Amino acid sequence: MIVLPFSQTARSPEDLVNVDILPAITPELRRVAEEFSVAVTPAMVNLIDRDDPHDPIAAQFIPSAAELNILPGERPDPIDDDAFSPVEGVVHRYPDRVLLKLLRTCAVYCRFCFRREQVGEAKAMLSGEAIDRALDYIRAHTEIWEVILSGGDPLVLSDRRLGDVIEKLNAISHVKVVRIHTRLPVVDPERITPDLIAALRGRAPVYVLLHCNHPRELTPEARAACALLVDAGFPMLSQSVLLRGVNDDAAVLAELMRAFVACRITPHYLHHGDLARGTSHFRVSVERGQELVRGLRGHLSGLCQPSYMLDIPGGHGKVPISSGFIQREGDVWSVEDYRGKRHIYCDANADSPASLPSENETCEKSQAPARAPS
Repeated sequence: MIVLPFSQTARSPEDLVNVDILPAITPELRRVAEEFSVAVTPAMVNLIDRDDPHDPIAAQFIPSAAELNILPGERPDPIDDDAFSPVEGVVHRYPDRVLLKLLRTCAVYCRFCFRREQVGEAKAMLSGEAIDRALDYIRAHTEIWEVILSGGDPLVLSDRRLGDVIEKLNAISHVKVVRIHTRLPVVDPERITPDLIAALRGRAPVYVLLHCNHPRELTPEARAACALLVDAGFPMLSQSVLLRGVNDDAAVLAELMRAFVACRITPHYLHHGDLARGTSHFRVSVERGQELVRGLRGHLSGLCQPSYMLDIPGGHGKVPISSGFIQREGDVWSVEDYRGKRHIYCDANADSPASLPSENETCEKSQAPARAPS
């Protein structure tokens, strides 16, 4: 058995066999690797439980034959980035912010990624000329308040290249905030260094959004990397994807959100799975997602509550899809508490003339209390 050195990323089924992650290479796995890029960092290889056939870390990064099952509704560009790309590398979907996709390379390739057909080795980096055109577009559009560095993972860039882009964005007066979407503090915590932190500093505040889906990913090394960023003054927020077999469990989600808060990372978005090709085995139903998020309310601190979000196919943007706790019933509102019991609420203002209910008045409808996460 050949064990990959810690510094080497597994980039093929053969590499994964060599580190005892895959038992053998099948024709199906070869087809998957040809269709969708493979990369697993040493930190993630070492985290996989080889004795667990349902290991949630392996599920996220190790290719499987299930990826060849492509449903009719799935698409190469499920959120229509291309339709909102006025120049190469820029996605301008919302009025006050743009994505700046500097590269198409990631440290790891998630098997559920909504950009899984756009990332890989081919044309990995934007050319210098393309970056200049993208920055010219941002300069010309004064409504752009925030620039989000995405891709690919922007922290894969060298400190010099990343610092150069940050410096140029800081010179654009109407850009007030820079945001970075990354997985690196988890999948390659050694990447977070004082030199990287120095490259990120500038006039505009930099927010770091960490993609992490399971509490086991927050190893001591990952927590230390996040602490370096937070201690340096970079606010951190979380992004997670709701994934079948990874975190579609109330106890796992609760542990993950609490772990974020313990790391001084604000829970931000829990994404419903996008309609990327070959990812149906990861998606849960909207109803199941609503049930899971609803189960967090009341049982976890308000600090631990993410927003459950759907990116509407066709490029129509993100919307919250959490199950509602309140609905109108005539002139009043029926509000359900976290235990499943309903109560009457009346807006006490000029637009709500209905009289207030008595102190003990509730709706006739009552549901069984919601089960606390185990």
